[in-house]
Amino acid sequence: MVYFKDISYMLSHVFFMVFIYLFLIPRYSKKKTIIICFVSCSVMNLLDYFKLNLFPNSNAFYFFTTIAQIAVAQFTGVFISVKRDSRVLFISLSASNYVIVGSITASILYIYTGNVCLSLTGNLLTHLTILLMLYCKIGNIFHKFCERDIRKSWWELCLIPVFFFCSFSCLAFFPYTLYEYPENILVSIFLMVTMLVSYVVVLRYLHSETKHVEQYWKNVMFESYIKGLESQNYLVKQSEQNLKILRHDMRHYSVMIDSLLDQEEYDEIRSITGHINEVVDENKVNRYCENLVVNTILLKMTEQAQALHINLNLDVLISDCITVNEYEFAMVLANLLENAVYSVKNLEPSKKCIDAKIHCTKEYLLIDMENECEKEIDFDPITGLPKSKRGNSHGLGMQSVQAFLDKLGGNIDCYCENNRFKIILFAKFM
Repeated sequence: MVYFKDISYMLSHVFFMVFIYLFLIPRYSKKKTIIICFVSCSVMNLLDYFKLNLFPNSNAFYFFTTIAQIAVAQFTGVFISVKRDSRVLFISLSASNYVIVGSITASILYIYTGNVCLSLTGNLLTHLTILLMLYCKIGNIFHKFCERDIRKSWWELCLIPVFFFCSFSCLAFFPYTLYEYPENILVSIFLMVTMLVSYVVVLRYLHSETKHVEQYWKNVMFESYIKGLESQNYLVKQSEQNLKILRHDMRHYSVMIDSLLDQEEYDEIRSITGHINEVVDENKVNRYCENLVVNTILLKMTEQAQALHINLNLDVLISDCITVNEYEFAMVLANLLENAVYSVKNLEPSKKCIDAKIHCTKEYLLIDMENECEKEIDFDPITGLPKSKRGNSHGLGMQSVQAFLDKLGGNIDCYCENNRFKIILFAKFM
């Protein structure tokens, strides 16, 4: 009986580590993460040996040892994860509830059959079924949710797995087990069903939150796109009106030039032709590239820079049909240029300059931006991206840039040297 419990608990610990390994985004290499999980699993198995084999009759030792195991398990989940926040704790606590279902299943099977092999097989199959079902159905949801820099706290939701775990423990393990009080079996089964239903509701909410964030960024991008189109339309209409006036006045200019030619006033003629060229240049609508979406965003950002008297030097090489999603690409450009404009807008006029090389061909994507930066920049130690100091509503733009580049399998590098901030994005397509 003791060895049955040892094996059953060991399976639970193993599957707990597999669960957090698959569902959390690790900050360490694959090899190092596996080693950390193996060490934690070994520590929990060793504590099981103490409480089940060496001190089987000590309730106090059982209680404090279980608390230590819970601490080791939850610390491991938070320790190996890239993000160390309430969302990670929620996933790790949920893993404890899912694996405890397998242990309860093994206990119920042993009580009714008395067959150790059948009970352990049922334990293993329950763990596998739950793990595979969850990983296939909601694995991507968990990963996407952990990747997003959402400011909302999940500490309250962590109470759900905590109370379920406490309920399971009191009904099935401590202070009395299901073997001693089999009357609790039916309640335990209903509690497991209730937990699964509750998690369906929570996970739907989680999925809804992820969709909400994605929709938010799409709305921001389309809003910028629409405003850019409006600005572009206004410039075209204004240019057309000014050129109509110029065409109307051309006969007057022609008469003046003919008169000045007769008088051999060539310098005055040059002044008139220079004025005409200036009017034409002022009413020329800039076109940075053939792609309408990207060109619209670049026009909007140029207009914003000009309003703040910022010199925006653009080197653009973008074809009409590009390899990447044009809306996502436009959003990345808007985020990067907006950050650069914000960084230099309060500097002295000579330093209000942004250099941006933007190339997107069939072979590669390159965005190379550089600007003056007098304020100290804090970089995230994990991602290497600059951290926003403008409050909770800012900082998501760089997260969006990182997600876009991850999708392409590209690289991002940014640094600050001699009060110059530089960011380079590169992805190769062929």
